[in-house]
Amino acid sequence: MDFLNYAFMQRALLAAVLVGITAPAIGIYLVQRRQALMGDGIGHVAMTGVGLGFLLSTSPVWMATAVSVLGAVLMELIRWYGRTRGDIALAMLFYGGMAGGVMLINLAPGGSTANLTSYLFGSLSTVSESDVTAICVLAGFVLLVTLGVRRQLFAVSQDEEFARVTGLPVRALNLLTAVTAAVTVTVAMRVVGLLLVSALMVVPVAAAQQLTRSFTVTFVIAVAIGVVVAVSGTVTSYYQDVPPGATIVLLTIAAFLALTALAGPLARRRARAAAAAQPAGDPAECVIPAARGVGDEVGA
Repeated sequence: MDFLNYAFMQRALLAAVLVGITAPAIGIYLVQRRQALMGDGIGHVAMTGVGLGFLLSTSPVWMATAVSVLGAVLMELIRWYGRTRGDIALAMLFYGGMAGGVMLINLAPGGSTANLTSYLFGSLSTVSESDVTAICVLAGFVLLVTLGVRRQLFAVSQDEEFARVTGLPVRALNLLTAVTAAVTVTVAMRVVGLLLVSALMVVPVAAAQQLTRSFTVTFVIAVAIGVVVAVSGTVTSYYQDVPPGATIVLLTIAAFLALTALAGPLARRRARAAAAAQPAGDPAECVIPAARGVGDEVGA
């Protein structure tokens, strides 16, 4: 536990905990909406914000947040109105964001692509006190959204048409989800890195879904996995001198594989228990499911 004696490790661990909580918290909605790669696209756009921060000598975190939010809104607008050309427009947005970041940081005084490394793949030693303050504020916003309007976000993620019929502001909620995902990317970029943050948003959710289909339980397990792998990866990075982002992602994938291996025997055990509880010779009842309300969290 000697690493706790160093201020930079204290900052890195705090940031890792917040990243481990916020990334799966918004990731569960992206997985339900089949937009698992949205975080990766936003990460490309955020590079322009980082480069602009260096060019203007301002905080790269806050500048990346502003650019990421703008990019997320554009992504949603393209999804609504792009139709057949939407994928091409999104590709130009993603790759343009990456190219813009590289160009801007090279135009900055004393800037070079080497300055992007810690933002692309994460770095422990570069997490400053101002970064921690920004991460805490942004993480608070993400948790406020993902927990405060979770029923509405769940309804829209499950079935947009059903949510629209019930009177929910579907487009506003879609925009809120996109903006929250953009904020999460900037929360995680100092620890995991812009190119790897999408994995921490998606893989813990996929791992949790191996064990349960309940939305609430999946949410809790995914967040728990996110925190454990983020902290474990940060500590491992300190002792082994390896990139924290890559370490966290590899640990996340390892957790997914372990839970996948556990899910098979667990499912068979549940099936045997259900069969044993069924009286011999009695056919299973045909049950008509009750109508589902907007607020019912019936399963992820």
